[in-house]
Amino acid sequence: MNSIDSSYIKRFFQQESAAGILLMVTALLAILVANSPLNYWYDMLMDTPVSIQVGALIIAKPLLLWVNDGLMAVFFLFVGLELKREIVEGELSDKRNMILPGLGALGGMVVPSVIYILLNSHDKTYLDGWAIPAATDIAFALGILTLLGDRVPTSLKVFLTSLAIFDDVGAIVIIALFYNDQLSLMALVVAGICLLVLAYLNYRQVMAKSMYLFVGLIMWVGLLKSGVHATLAGVMLAIFIPIKSKDNPAESPLKELEHDLHSAVAFFILPIFAFFNAGLNLSGVGLEQITHSVPLGIILGLVVGKQLGIFGLCWLGVKLKWAELPKGMDLGSLYGVAALCGIGFTMSLFIGSLAFEETGVNLLFDERLGILIGSIVSGIIGFLVLNKTLSKQSG
Repeated sequence: MNSIDSSYIKRFFQQESAAGILLMVTALLAILVANSPLNYWYDMLMDTPVSIQVGALIIAKPLLLWVNDGLMAVFFLFVGLELKREIVEGELSDKRNMILPGLGALGGMVVPSVIYILLNSHDKTYLDGWAIPAATDIAFALGILTLLGDRVPTSLKVFLTSLAIFDDVGAIVIIALFYNDQLSLMALVVAGICLLVLAYLNYRQVMAKSMYLFVGLIMWVGLLKSGVHATLAGVMLAIFIPIKSKDNPAESPLKELEHDLHSAVAFFILPIFAFFNAGLNLSGVGLEQITHSVPLGIILGLVVGKQLGIFGLCWLGVKLKWAELPKGMDLGSLYGVAALCGIGFTMSLFIGSLAFEETGVNLLFDERLGILIGSIVSGIIGFLVLNKTLSKQSG
């Protein structure tokens, strides 16, 4: 690895770690506000109506849904750009580096979902939240890792990041397949035409990012009106943005856009999302609310399911010689990473909003309670395991 690549990776992890710490602070602030006299104003902010009209086209939503459908589309664009770069020329361009984090992500999505389903199979409505514990929050997890200082090997951070990328791909597929409303054929046609235009721009090697973003905005509106979740427009747009120019290999619209979005996503979009979605009013919360099958399924999925799924499938892959542990990692640190991946937070809250909050059925429970408890417990376990394991490695 040359010095440029090493410097890029170091800056990336420093920024992701800082973003994770900011995310924690913002989530805590939201909870404090929601449990203070400011709660009334907090709820008013969430429900503030915002509308945009162009002729007969009207988009009218409360501010909360503008954050969840609009700002998160930019987040998914960033995730898509990162994924494409990693597959084309990054860590995931070597198939050998894909096997272990791929196995971990698969186990980390399947086992938590199964645990949730087993606890909620008695109610069809509750089952809609089956994908909530399948998510991993990379920014939060890397934020926890910074507390361990220089003892954390780069290989462990790269493994965690690669696993989270696969996890994001799984979340994208789940949202596309399972969390959609009644479909509008006309709006889907508009989105489909936009995809064809993006494919043509890519084929013609158009390097102007503004062209792709303009077509992507139209596609976002089309998907918003179609019933397919609009955030998927960000991922589809990322697929078609060129990673390099044939005439000038040094020019990369994808890397330039990824660089431009990194700070905005890390220090604005994700904190804003956390503030709008993590404000859980804890008044009246007791054992009965925690042991409701929805929050309990999420807690056990994140805390138990993630550890069993990720560590179990990775251990099996190593034992069967399908893959090898990265240099600097042992089974102890692998288990610590598996526990850290139980921090679902951002993506779990997002999927939870699709499953329950936007459909208005979360009257008997609050899935955010399970997400917060499960993420906090997973973070503590992951930190303690890695703190002990990495100390032994250092010794």
